[in-house]
Amino acid sequence: MKVEQIYTGCLAQGAYYIESDGEAAIIDPLREVNTYINKAQKNGASIKYIFETHFHADFVSGHLELSQKTNAPIVYGPNANPAFESIIATDGQVFELGKIKIKVLHTPGHTMESSCYLLFDENNKEYCIFTGDTLFIGDVGRPDLAQKSDLTIEDLAGYLYDSLRNKILPLPDHLIVYPAHGAGSACGKNMSKETFDSLGHQKQVNYALQDQSKEDFIKAVTDGLTPPPYYFPKNVQLNKTGSASLEKVMESGMQALSPEAFEVAANETGAIILDTRQAAEFKDAFIPNSINIGLKGDFAPWVGTLITDIQQPILFVADADMEKEVITRLSRVGYDNVIGYLAGGIDAWKAADKETDSIVSISAKEFAEKYQQEDLVVKDVRKNTEFEAEHLANAENVPLAYISENMAEFSKKDTNYIHCAGGYRSMIASSILKSRGFDNVVNVEGGIGAIKQLLPVTELVSSH
Repeated sequence: MKVEQIYTGCLAQGAYYIESDGEAAIIDPLREVNTYINKAQKNGASIKYIFETHFHADFVSGHLELSQKTNAPIVYGPNANPAFESIIATDGQVFELGKIKIKVLHTPGHTMESSCYLLFDENNKEYCIFTGDTLFIGDVGRPDLAQKSDLTIEDLAGYLYDSLRNKILPLPDHLIVYPAHGAGSACGKNMSKETFDSLGHQKQVNYALQDQSKEDFIKAVTDGLTPPPYYFPKNVQLNKTGSASLEKVMESGMQALSPEAFEVAANETGAIILDTRQAAEFKDAFIPNSINIGLKGDFAPWVGTLITDIQQPILFVADADMEKEVITRLSRVGYDNVIGYLAGGIDAWKAADKETDSIVSISAKEFAEKYQQEDLVVKDVRKNTEFEAEHLANAENVPLAYISENMAEFSKKDTNYIHCAGGYRSMIASSILKSRGFDNVVNVEGGIGAIKQLLPVTELVSSH
């Protein structure tokens, strides 16, 4: 028996490859389906089943393309209603894979079709459970993504309470819990950085598995929920109805454009220009009005959060040989309308004597010195929960996720000093502000992590 977690850090997503006696199953595959096909072929196995824990909101699954390429059926739990042929399993249904078995446990709450898959080893002993978005390490799935007219958040949270108590808690402590996501995913509130754990340990430390009333549980899981990113409903729809193959998306996106052609395409299509280089490189020279979301970070989730139209044409700038990676990561969250990239990168743009823009970026040390001498306008673009934990005394919180709705919070007269936790989000925010006509923006490198090493403790306040 082989159980392998295939973890994609930029999405904080775990897909799973399971194999026994020449037969394999894939749980929650990404769109890069050749990864799974090649792995099975290398091991001399054939893919027999594709299991989906639910209709994912935070990424576009590769289930359909994988099924088309392998003839393996797609399996969902009860209540699923996909627009394509699939097996809608019953609660408790068992699927045989080589010498092992996989049992469906219907666990509604995150969504109504959400299901976990309990794996029995060759000795018919419960070995691990694939919990999807029902149970994370340290958290549970948010119950606000599948609301309908007849179901409230509280209703779904109540279903989740029952699922955890009736289906998960009675299972043995030695089980390995393999969730669909880890820290960084927007599918939960406060997931652990660990990507798996024993169920016994989770029973001890996970707040959602403690002995509590349904009312207390509902309050705990719904408290502090922020609105889901804009792309979530679009991804659910794509996962229900199907999406284009990654090969087709790659073919249309891999259009190398000269600076002149790039400029024409931007003007004629109204495409957003996405600069995927690191902040330190972006700040010195970039195409005017382009937005910096660095590939080396939570790239895809931030694209999905900040570019609200999933059909928006996209042109991009990337480091050499990273073009396919950019398109792949965009496709993972359903942004398939990439129409080309700048051949030769920013160097080609500058060589063509095209106009560039820049953003003033200062070190934490420079900022700390100014902060102690002047009354600065400081904007902290971290999440509200991060801000409440500790922040500079005179800073104002404008979370990056809601920056477009809160442009009025930034000063048009005084210099806006922008910081986050480490510098990634503050450069995104600074580039958005610059594109909206704010020339009075200064990015603070290193964020609060660097700042608090330099300012007296009295300059930091905690809301707790």
